[in-house]
Amino acid sequence: MRVLVTGGAGFIGSNFVRFALERHPDWRITVLDKLTYAGNLANLDDIRDRIGFVRGDIANRSDVEPLVSDCDLLINFAAETHVDRSILWADDFVRTDILGTYVLLEAARQHRLHRFIQISTDEVYGSAVTGSFTEESPLNPRNPYSASKAGADRLAFAYFVTHNVPVIITRCSNNYGPYQHPEKFIPLCITNALEDQPLPIYGDGRQVRDWIHVLDHCDALDFLIAHGQPGETYNIAGGQEHENIHIARTILETLGKPPSLIRHVADRPGHDRRYSLNTDKLARLGWHPQRQLQDGLRETIEWYRRHRSWWQPIKSGPFRDYYKKQYGSRLSASLP
Repeated sequence: MRVLVTGGAGFIGSNFVRFALERHPDWRITVLDKLTYAGNLANLDDIRDRIGFVRGDIANRSDVEPLVSDCDLLINFAAETHVDRSILWADDFVRTDILGTYVLLEAARQHRLHRFIQISTDEVYGSAVTGSFTEESPLNPRNPYSASKAGADRLAFAYFVTHNVPVIITRCSNNYGPYQHPEKFIPLCITNALEDQPLPIYGDGRQVRDWIHVLDHCDALDFLIAHGQPGETYNIAGGQEHENIHIARTILETLGKPPSLIRHVADRPGHDRRYSLNTDKLARLGWHPQRQLQDGLRETIEWYRRHRSWWQPIKSGPFRDYYKKQYGSRLSASLP
């Protein structure tokens, strides 16, 4: 199997590449990654000699065409993904998430792949006041990131209907695990706590997210490559909903740090209150998550504790400017 993994130097992509090499040693995997701030070759250090790597942009046809023409399976992880950054700079999200997906779909249409896996997100549904979203629920994205992912999601489906591109769309809940960029909630809390820095918590911190370990997500994707049907959308979730404040307190307790490190700050615009997915469709096919959040979070905390050499350079670079812009004034005016 000739496999192209776009965004394979990012958090979920690099975990999937490592997972796939263990599960399918006969796969010939090529990673295409632009290596933006969130793409990190260090994520692939231990497997670089087992994969092909091309630095390139999915929105650039000349980068995409030769790689798609030589693959059977394409898994599109490439995206701008951080909601906070999309509020500050939406143009990158439109270019990569929508235009980039279009370029990949056009190449796939011309070269007739076996499968095209479009990685979407539970955020395309918007906020769940009650109940859980099914795959048939209307999309109601409420920030530039989720809007760009919803656009790519529907564009991929349109290419299945119009051009018979064998697209499978997945919408996953919040991931956590090793190699996640420290701008995201869980690694930000862990790394700040390790440095005895404040943990900025938006509003009252009672926003609810359903957490899934990244390796469970990878396992679900591998399952759907084998058992999913083109043209279908599948929700993937860990089935473990928790308030953000609970996650932050658990991290501090695990690290033996004081709860006084928690700082409630002004909420971000359009902050969705709760995400919740119904995963009966995937369960009927026979897939279920294996990792409990209590165990997975403890393992993740330990990974960041042991891998300071991975995240400290990230936090000492341009990340500082972003962090100051995003949290500086909020922290100085933190809420009681």
